[in-house]
Amino acid sequence: MSLSQNRWHTQDPVSSEGTRLEAGLKQLRAAYYSGGRMPSPHDGFLEPIGVRSESDGGGVVLLECSVSSLRYELRIPKASTDERAIVRTQQEAGQDPDCPRHVTPSKRLVRSGVHLTCPACGVRFGRAD
Repeated sequence: MSLSQNRWHTQDPVSSEGTRLEAGLKQLRAAYYSGGRMPSPHDGFLEPIGVRSESDGGGVVLLECSVSSLRYELRIPKASTDERAIVRTQQEAGQDPDCPRHVTPSKRLVRSGVHLTCPACGVRFGRAD
Protein backbone atom coordinates (compact mmCIF):
# COMPACT_ATOMS: atom_id res chain seq x y z
CA MET A 1 0.00 0.00 0.00
CA SER A 2 1.52 3.35 -0.99
CA LEU A 3 1.44 6.52 1.06
CA SER A 4 -1.22 8.04 -1.20
CA GLN A 5 -3.47 5.01 -0.69
CA ASN A 6 -3.07 5.06 3.06
CA ARG A 7 -6.10 7.10 4.20
CA TRP A 8 -4.93 7.94 7.73
CA HIS A 9 -1.81 9.70 6.43
CA THR A 10 -2.87 13.17 5.26
CA GLN A 11 0.48 14.99 5.01
CA ASP A 12 3.83 14.41 3.40
CA PRO A 13 6.67 13.81 5.86
CA VAL A 14 8.27 17.00 7.15
CA SER A 15 11.77 17.73 5.90
CA SER A 16 14.60 18.05 8.41
CA GLU A 17 15.99 20.94 6.38
CA GLY A 18 16.08 24.31 8.05
CA THR A 19 16.12 27.92 7.00
CA ARG A 20 19.59 28.96 5.91
CA LEU A 21 21.20 31.45 8.29
CA GLU A 22 22.53 34.47 6.41
CA ALA A 23 23.33 37.26 8.91
CA GLY A 24 26.24 37.20 11.37
CA LEU A 25 27.74 33.99 10.00
CA LYS A 26 31.29 34.78 11.10
CA GLN A 27 30.24 35.28 14.74
CA LEU A 28 27.94 32.22 14.70
CA ARG A 29 30.67 29.98 13.31
CA ALA A 30 33.20 31.30 15.86
CA ALA A 31 30.74 30.58 18.69
CA TYR A 32 30.04 27.11 17.28
CA TYR A 33 33.73 26.21 16.91
CA SER A 34 34.45 27.27 20.49
CA GLY A 35 31.40 25.50 21.95
CA GLY A 36 29.79 28.79 22.98
CA ARG A 37 26.17 29.91 22.89
CA MET A 38 24.76 30.97 19.55
CA PRO A 39 22.01 33.60 19.62
CA SER A 40 18.84 32.79 17.72
CA PRO A 41 16.96 35.24 15.50
CA HIS A 42 14.01 34.67 17.89
CA ASP A 43 15.65 35.76 21.19
CA GLY A 44 16.65 32.29 22.28
CA PHE A 45 19.69 30.20 21.58
CA LEU A 46 20.48 27.80 18.76
CA GLU A 47 21.12 24.20 19.75
CA PRO A 48 22.86 21.80 17.33
CA ILE A 49 20.77 18.75 16.49
CA GLY A 50 22.60 17.27 13.51
CA VAL A 51 25.58 17.50 11.17
CA ARG A 52 26.05 16.40 7.58
CA SER A 53 28.86 16.60 5.04
CA GLU A 54 28.35 18.22 1.66
CA SER A 55 29.71 16.92 -1.65
CA ASP A 56 32.07 19.92 -1.99
CA GLY A 57 33.89 19.05 1.28
CA GLY A 58 32.04 21.57 3.43
CA GLY A 59 29.46 20.80 6.08
CA VAL A 60 26.03 21.82 7.32
CA VAL A 61 25.00 21.99 10.98
CA LEU A 62 21.27 21.74 11.63
CA LEU A 63 20.28 23.97 14.56
CA GLU A 64 17.04 24.39 16.49
CA CYS A 65 15.92 27.54 18.31
CA SER A 66 15.35 26.99 22.04
CA VAL A 67 12.40 29.41 22.04
CA SER A 68 10.52 28.89 18.78
CA SER A 69 11.65 25.35 17.82
CA LEU A 70 12.34 26.65 14.30
CA ARG A 71 15.20 24.95 12.51
CA TYR A 72 18.11 26.65 10.82
CA GLU A 73 21.09 25.54 8.74
CA LEU A 74 24.58 26.85 9.41
CA ARG A 75 26.79 26.29 6.37
CA ILE A 76 30.41 25.48 7.19
CA PRO A 77 32.92 26.23 4.40
CA LYS A 78 35.28 23.55 3.11
CA ALA A 79 38.79 23.24 4.51
CA SER A 80 41.43 25.73 3.45
CA THR A 81 44.85 24.72 2.15
CA ASP A 82 46.43 25.74 5.48
CA GLU A 83 43.95 23.62 7.48
CA ARG A 84 44.65 20.60 5.25
CA ALA A 85 48.40 21.13 5.78
CA ILE A 86 47.92 21.14 9.57
CA VAL A 87 46.07 17.80 9.39
CA ARG A 88 48.70 16.33 7.03
CA THR A 89 51.48 17.39 9.44
CA GLN A 90 49.68 15.70 12.34
CA GLN A 91 49.29 12.51 10.27
CA GLU A 92 52.97 12.50 9.25
CA ALA A 93 53.96 12.85 12.93
CA GLY A 94 51.98 9.68 13.68
CA GLN A 95 49.23 11.50 15.60
CA ASP A 96 45.48 11.07 15.31
CA PRO A 97 44.56 14.46 13.78
CA ASP A 98 42.20 16.92 15.43
CA CYS A 99 39.92 19.39 13.65
CA PRO A 100 41.88 22.63 13.21
CA ARG A 101 38.68 24.66 13.72
CA HIS A 102 37.55 23.23 17.06
CA VAL A 103 40.30 24.35 19.41
CA THR A 104 38.50 24.09 22.76
CA PRO A 105 37.23 21.44 23.14
CA SER A 106 39.17 19.72 20.36
CA LYS A 107 37.40 17.26 18.08
CA ARG A 108 39.21 14.20 16.79
CA LEU A 109 38.74 13.65 13.04
CA VAL A 110 37.05 10.38 12.10
CA ARG A 111 37.36 8.23 9.03
CA SER A 112 34.40 8.58 6.69
CA GLY A 113 35.06 6.38 3.68
CA VAL A 114 38.47 7.49 2.41
CA HIS A 115 38.24 10.94 4.01
CA LEU A 116 39.04 12.37 7.45
CA THR A 117 35.94 14.25 8.57
CA CYS A 118 35.13 16.34 11.61
CA PRO A 119 32.07 14.83 13.33
CA ALA A 120 31.12 18.23 14.78
CA CYS A 121 31.13 20.33 11.60
CA GLY A 122 31.05 17.78 8.74
CA VAL A 123 34.10 19.24 6.96
CA ARG A 124 36.51 16.91 5.16
CA PHE A 125 40.16 17.67 5.92
CA GLY A 126 41.99 15.13 3.80
CA ARG A 127 42.40 11.48 3.08
CA ALA A 128 42.72 8.81 5.74
CA ASP A 129 45.96 6.83 5.45
